[in-house]
Amino acid sequence: MKKIIVASLNPVKIEAVQSGFRRVFPEETFLVEGAAVPSGVSDQPMTDAETLQGARTRAQNAHLDRPEADYWVGVEGGCDYMEDALVAFAWVQVLGKHNSGNARTGMFRLPKKVQDLVEAGYELGEADDQVFGKTNSKQESGAVGLLSGDIITRATYYEHAVILALLPFKNRNLYQ
Repeated sequence: MKKIIVASLNPVKIEAVQSGFRRVFPEETFLVEGAAVPSGVSDQPMTDAETLQGARTRAQNAHLDRPEADYWVGVEGGCDYMEDALVAFAWVQVLGKHNSGNARTGMFRLPKKVQDLVEAGYELGEADDQVFGKTNSKQESGAVGLLSGDIITRATYYEHAVILALLPFKNRNLYQ
């Protein structure tokens, strides 16, 4: 059984990582655990580069915290501007003992009310909670789920990026 440490205690991130690994490696069995480690970036990353750095730092800190594992995964959600609109996305960083991979989710434009709150200093999850009248939505459907009516949940949204980050592991001979 392979051990995966997700650099977060957020059940949505843990679920996305577990599901992504199972889909890429259906013949393997995995034990997936969360670990509370710092991202090294602001609570609400506001650029693509800062968000990627947060995912990388989370994965590296998970490796330092739990070196006995086989994989360490950082998932970091962030925002950036596209023209004058604030968009949301996430980066996934997977570290293995001899390999690594990363990928970004798709991005989507946030409503102006949410954008205004994020610009005022709120984390995206807090802004979503205020606009949609929810509590702790970042550990449930997240902005993508709230806006899509759960056609895409936060877990399924992250899962695709986990799968893409695992391509170097699935195709080791091509990613030397």
